[in-house]
Amino acid sequence: MAKKLPIGNRVRELREAHGAMTQSELGDAVGVTRQTVAAIEQRRYSPTLETAFRIAQVFAVPLEEVFYWQG
Repeated sequence: MAKKLPIGNRVRELREAHGAMTQSELGDAVGVTRQTVAAIEQRRYSPTLETAFRIAQVFAVPLEEVFYWQG
């Protein structure tokens, strides 16, 4: 089983709070694939800083409300 990365996130929770936004819709909004969004949510992939900021911008929240360090 793949080890989870130390950066946690609330992406799925925020998508669901935004009218059940799909992974594909979020991916289209920030310029990544649905598979990339799924990997970020499952903590198998850490997004680039630019993508992280774009995700926060889509949800109109500060970056630290989307991503956090779990070490």
